[in-house]
Amino acid sequence: MIFLTLLRESVVFALNALRVNRLRTLLSLLGITIGIFAIIAVFTAVDSMERKVRASLESLGENVIFVQKWPWTFGPDYPWWKYMNRPLPRIRETKEIEERSESVDAAVFNGYIRKTIFYNSSFVENAQILSTTKGYEKVKDFDVQFGRFFIDEEVETGKPVCIIGSGIGAALFNGEDPTGRELRLYGQRVTIIGQFAREGESMFGNSLDNMVVLPADFTQKYVDLETDQVTPMIMVKGKNGITAEKLTDELEGLMRSVRRLKPGADDNFSLNEVSLLTSQTESIFRVFGTAGWIIGAFSILVGGFGIANIMFVSVKERTNQIGIQKALGARNWFILVQFLVESVVLCIIGGIIGLIMVYIGTTIASSMLDFEFVLTSSNIILGLTISAMIGIISGFIPSYSASQLDPVEAIRSGI
Repeated sequence: MIFLTLLRESVVFALNALRVNRLRTLLSLLGITIGIFAIIAVFTAVDSMERKVRASLESLGENVIFVQKWPWTFGPDYPWWKYMNRPLPRIRETKEIEERSESVDAAVFNGYIRKTIFYNSSFVENAQILSTTKGYEKVKDFDVQFGRFFIDEEVETGKPVCIIGSGIGAALFNGEDPTGRELRLYGQRVTIIGQFAREGESMFGNSLDNMVVLPADFTQKYVDLETDQVTPMIMVKGKNGITAEKLTDELEGLMRSVRRLKPGADDNFSLNEVSLLTSQTESIFRVFGTAGWIIGAFSILVGGFGIANIMFVSVKERTNQIGIQKALGARNWFILVQFLVESVVLCIIGGIIGLIMVYIGTTIASSMLDFEFVLTSSNIILGLTISAMIGIISGFIPSYSASQLDPVEAIRSGI
């Protein structure tokens, strides 16, 4: 209780000292404020980007392997000419994978094209058309806001039906239920049977918000879905309990068999999975995090020297008071704590101002860039912890020197 009482008195004494010397306090805060702002702003931006990337990666599908012509990651000796001559994934290969595999839950062929779609006198230019085969709902997570998703019969027979994204719905129907209405596409009337719930933008361009999803058997009557222009791919999802490694191994053997590759011949396909991108993005964000520490460290270093200098001045100005306190029975540790608390409080105030600046900046940036920046509780705690540590480190030597003053000499200095 005695210690807590003395600590409280030290905090009150420190706040009074800071209030009396407002200009000096303000100048002392600048270095710490700028340093905390720089570090936490970078960390907030990196964390927000990382969260967005992870959400985009998760939207690609869990335990899903993408059979494609091109790999997602390239080595330093990238033989691009080999990939250029590879064959494209085909719809018949999708069917063979699903029929011959024991580990596959669903294999889906996807092709993407751009097309203008019409509804009465309204239209959406350059809308993304996704042509897919049976089982898309198994490999891709989504919610349907209006209507329903395809049934197998509609996909297998290529009926002129579609499901639109929320962005398409907002542009053509002002957010109203569009089910039962007809779009004009490829000169044909296509009935809308459902609308996806809003997903938000994806960093990989796979958001359903601005897509129109059609059965592949319908689309291929008007467009060749096995050309480079439609970016064809096969999405393969494993059954429950099947690991990505096991699924990849089986798919490699199946694709080599389907394409009749000789033993020893190089694969003429790529098996891509989300973990490939995850490892790449984690290394990039580590670099950004290191850059944030380096940028903020210089500001905090300057701020720390400023705090130490101000504390030496404060000790010099209050030498007489220190002598009187020690003459009245104040212990060395009380004097030490008194000045150390002043240093810590000063730094924490600077850190709080820096965090407020980050919060204001993230709010403005989120509204202007249509990207959600979030100042997390972990970053707030980190900022306050760094501030307190700088206060302890910068204020210890001045505080210790104050605690070691001789009371007689200290009192004489004020005469």
